[in-house]
Parts: sequence; structure tokens; C-alpha cells
Amino acid sequence: MRILWVCNKPPQPVVVAASIKGAYSGGWLDSTAVDLLSKVNYSLRVLFLGDDPVDGTQANLSFASFSCDATEVWFCKQIESFEPDVIHIWGTESPHSLEVARAASRLGLLDSTVVSIQGLVSIYGRYHYGEGLSDSVMRIPSFGDFVRGTSLNHDRHSFLKRGEAEQECLRLVKHVIGRTEWDRACVKLLNPGVSHHYCNESLRSEFYDASWNLMDIERHSIFVSQCSYPIKGFHYALQALSMLKVVYPDVVLYTTGESVFRNSLKRNLGRNSYQAYVAQLIDGLGLRDNVRFTGTLDAAAMRGRYLSSHVFVSSSTVENSPNSVGEAMLLGCPVVSSNVGGVSDMLAHGKEGFLYQSSAPYMLAWYVSQVFDDDSLAEKFSRASRKRAAKTHNREDNLNALISIYESIGVKRA
Repeated sequence: MRILWVCNKPPQPVVVAASIKGAYSGGWLDSTAVDLLSKVNYSLRVLFLGDDPVDGTQANLSFASFSCDATEVWFCKQIESFEPDVIHIWGTESPHSLEVARAASRLGLLDSTVVSIQGLVSIYGRYHYGEGLSDSVMRIPSFGDFVRGTSLNHDRHSFLKRGEAEQECLRLVKHVIGRTEWDRACVKLLNPGVSHHYCNESLRSEFYDASWNLMDIERHSIFVSQCSYPIKGFHYALQALSMLKVVYPDVVLYTTGESVFRNSLKRNLGRNSYQAYVAQLIDGLGLRDNVRFTGTLDAAAMRGRYLSSHVFVSSSTVENSPNSVGEAMLLGCPVVSSNVGGVSDMLAHGKEGFLYQSSAPYMLAWYVSQVFDDDSLAEKFSRASRKRAAKTHNREDNLNALISIYESIGVKRA
């Protein structure tokens, strides 16, 4: 069977085969690509968004990069050349997804085209971008954003603009792959006739071979995996941290990425608006000694951070099914997450972790304190979440489900 993938980033087998230097691969796509390529009757061609031209073949894998302005005509040529049985578009957040769907429509291949739902920028931009931020924070740019001619409001409008292409894409296609009631509802309300196929995601291999142990953790440490833009709700996590500090003066919150406190005036002035706001919030709440920025972490370093943390927090204002929650659960790190999007399909409140109202940082603080104070509860969550995640992210089951979808919609050849 010949499968054509269209992705935002190259999965790891492509990164290795093409010797792409410094590439951040496709994350959750890595394991799926490896597993699919292990099937002798499958050929996989991957088209991915990339700055540099790449084109090559290795065994049953072929690949090519495309630029952000790739058109329907370019994708038509790629499809006609490869003659896929299935066209699989991973995600709808970027304009190329619509171009691929249009190409499939032009070639009469919509019946064998499927779109995987990742996030939904149309929903994010319209309903959730900037939750918990004042109008002035959204409207008034940092110095760096002023120079760049942007602001948080501008970023929100960018989401909305991309969302127009996303919605057109979802109205056009006949098949989508999702994994939560949230993504099913969002897509079905937009395109009632679309077929919604269920398939969970397999995570990166590094998160399957280790287990969180209470004896090895840094007490009163919290891990938040992203703080780069408002949807991740880091401002809420900081508000909760300030409450926790009253009871636990030694509490430390770790997060990935570059510190918002730069080592020169010039670099501080270059911060984007959300980074500048986060810096202001940290100082205003007296949290400089309680927040640690780790820089960029690869999968192995991320695993280490989960394993040494007392609790993992997902403070997002919207998500579908965040891989960070899945990674933490798979390792057994106790999870406290905002109850947004499809997160409640991943873990049961009070059984496998805690869920809280996203706009209530006081409840986030409360639930984190329950984990801090009760080792038996932490270990209970650890065991239960590992069991749940091992089923959700079972690589063999997920591959079989994906292949079943491919076989049900694929081009029937004589």
C-alpha cells in the first residue's frame, strides 16, 4: 500500500535518512512512521514543510520538502507522481493543508484522503486566545513586538486568518482522524457529513521505558512543558505558584525554553509581548527564585525532567489531547491539568490525576498541594495514569487502528 503523508515537520526516519541537521522532528509522528515503515507491504512518502530543498529515497521511504507557499498545482504533481492509495494530511493549522485537500479534490481522490486533527486554530483564535489576559496586555506590544509590527491581538488575528483556510479544508474533506469528543464535536459542527475515524497517538519511544519513582524526585517541584504563548496558560500557572509559595517557600516551577530574563538590555528589549508580560508577572509576584527556565529539551532530557518532578501541570486554556499530558502519564508523573478540550478523555479526575477549571488558578494551587502533601495519593495517581496511558498510547494498537483506516478508505486497485 502506498501512503502519502503531508506534515508540518519531518518525522525522525526522514531526519535520519536525509541527514537534516538540527531538525526538530515530528514528535508524535516519529513512532508512527517507524512502526508503519516496519510493514513490508507499505511504502511511505513524506512531504514536509522545510526551509531547504530536500528530496530522497531510502528503502520503502521517500521524502521531499516544500515551501510555505507551495500550491495546489505543486501538490497535484506530487500526488500524480507517487500515485498513493491514501493521502494523509497531518493537521489543519497551516495553509498547505487546504492546498493538499484542493489537489486531492481536483484529482478525484477525496474518498481516499484523510486529515488528522491536531489543534484547531479557528477554535483557538475565536474562543480561547488571550484568556486571562487584560485588554491592555493583548493590545499594547512589547518594544520588540512594536519594532516587528505585531502584538498579541495581531497574533490572535493571525490564528483567525489561518482558521479560515482550516475551516475550508475541513468542509472539503470526507474523512478525518480524531481521538477526543472535543475534536469530533468541533469537526462535526463544521461538516456534519464528514466521517470521523478514531485513532490514538503513539508517543516518542523515550517515554515508554522509564517509570516515575517518589524516592527519586525533587520535592515540591512542578514541571510545565511550555510557556511560549498565551494558550499554554503560563500566566495562570504563575498565579497558582504564588499561592503555593505561601505554604511551600521552596517550591520550584520548571519550564522549557529561553529565560524571559535575558543577559543584555538589547535582548530584553527583543522579547515578544507575552514573554515581557511573563517577566513582569514573575517579578510582580516575587517569583524569580521559584521559576527555572531549562532551555530547549530533547526527548531524553524531557523524560528526565518529568521523572524528577513532584507533579506535572498543564495549565492550557485550550488543548485537544496534549502530548505532554500523555508523556507524563506514560511515565507515571502525577498530573494536574486544566479541564479543557479533550483532556478529560485522557484521564479521570480523582482517579488518574486532577482536573481543574482553567480560569481558576486557586484550584490548580489546591490540587498541586494535595499531591505535595499526600505521598500515597501521588503514588496512586502514578500507577493509575501509567496503566491508562499504556493503553491509550499502545503503539501496536494505534498502528493497527491507523492501518485499518487506511485499508477502509484506500484506493481499490485491480
